[in-house]
Amino acid sequence: MRRPSYLRRELLQLPLFLLMFGVACLSMFVPAGYALAINAHSTAQAFFYAGVLGTVTFLLIGVAHAGRRPRHGTLGPLLSLFSAFVFLPVVLAIPFVEALPTTRFAHAYFEMLSALTTTGATLFDNPARLGDTLHLWRAQVGWMGGMLMWVAAVAILAPLNLGGFEVTAQAEPGRREHYSNIMTPLSPRQRIGRAVRTLVPLYAGLTLILWLLLIYTGQAALEALAHAMSVMATSGISATGGGGGGSGGIAAEVAMALFMLFALSRLTFSSDTVTSAQGGLRTDPEFRIGMAFVVLVPLVLFLRHFLATYDMQSETPVTTALAGLWGGVFTVISFLSTTGFVSDYWADAQSWSGLRTPGLILMGLALIGGGVATTAGGVKLLRVFALYRNGVREMEQLVHPHSVSGAGAAGRRLQSGGAFIAWVFFMLFALSFAAVTLALALVGVSFEDALVLSIAMLSTTGPLTQVAADTPITLIELSLGAKAILCAAMVLGRLETLAIIALLTPDLWRA
Repeated sequence: MRRPSYLRRELLQLPLFLLMFGVACLSMFVPAGYALAINAHSTAQAFFYAGVLGTVTFLLIGVAHAGRRPRHGTLGPLLSLFSAFVFLPVVLAIPFVEALPTTRFAHAYFEMLSALTTTGATLFDNPARLGDTLHLWRAQVGWMGGMLMWVAAVAILAPLNLGGFEVTAQAEPGRREHYSNIMTPLSPRQRIGRAVRTLVPLYAGLTLILWLLLIYTGQAALEALAHAMSVMATSGISATGGGGGGSGGIAAEVAMALFMLFALSRLTFSSDTVTSAQGGLRTDPEFRIGMAFVVLVPLVLFLRHFLATYDMQSETPVTTALAGLWGGVFTVISFLSTTGFVSDYWADAQSWSGLRTPGLILMGLALIGGGVATTAGGVKLLRVFALYRNGVREMEQLVHPHSVSGAGAAGRRLQSGGAFIAWVFFMLFALSFAAVTLALALVGVSFEDALVLSIAMLSTTGPLTQVAADTPITLIELSLGAKAILCAAMVLGRLETLAIIALLTPDLWRA
């Protein structure tokens, strides 16, 4: 077995939050180089100086920690992940506010937190105000946030049976399982290192492939890069302020929709977690339920509009009908994966029949969310499947009270109390939703807007604020207290309530 080098060994000894801080500072040189290439010298200076200052600070703290033996506690990695979402946006906002001095630091913090949690909500309705470099920075931060969740899912959340893994694990949420057949279990840092080596090249490679495909469809390089990063991270950030295929048309939307499938199930790109099942995607309940939503919801919307035009006895071109159907398919898979892009053909269905598609459908899709251990937010498809299996089983026992369950390959993935734990999470999510809604209403937000904002933040689907309500919600007009509540809701939605409760459990600190 090859021994790690001295530098690598010393890096592994540093606190996890400090390593994430160093990566964030080094990433600032990318927009600095881009700004220099497009002759935006003041913006380039802001990112370059912030990157240099942050990197020097990282090195000094790293030297101070040299030789110290870190505490490998059960709670340490989870606490580092929580700290990253709360404190890293402060560092990431420094070059943002320096490059855009007309905004407040609180607004820059909101933008960076929204990007890092892959929420994608923005305070700036006019894309021209930010400039190309800041659009790149927002998309890049969102991309890094998605990569962080890919790695954290297998290296931090899975060992603690959180983030959806509690439905399939035997141990209680927030506690590690004991494997008696493993002689030398991996430490948290070894798991993180292995996950980084395995997943980061895959994540970057898929992003590169999608970027090239979008350029081939006709999108500009920056627009294509922002869309590619946002699709892989499910952040919904666009350099043009819109969604869909943009200048790439329907070909770009098809490419983006195919890559959004990675957010429906972990099995679409990896089998490194306990949620993996025999048979691959064919028997994977998350992917099957997700595809059922992608097929059935657009068909229901299509039939709704078709019946409306049939009653009016109007002749509708076939191309308009098919465009409306595709607009429904793309938008449904986008909001189910909590990306939040709206198809350029989404409006065709509404103009075709004159009926407005209710935003409640999009809110429901975002609440359901994508797969466990993906970049998607929401409740997660595996928990929905657990409750579905429990409901079917209860109805079977009404007919055959003494029957014995013969769960198939998909059902065997769930532990005996998986449905109960999934129901507990639903209740916690509902309580969080109610608490955020009431808090927003107390600071002056209208009740309808508070509902939309709560779902958008807790499901990490920021674009809901623009499409779910009757009129788009202007976030920048909200009070500072309301923005603080939204920031807390984004962190809560990204880490989930069970993880926050695990951080507050006293016996975990002594583990």
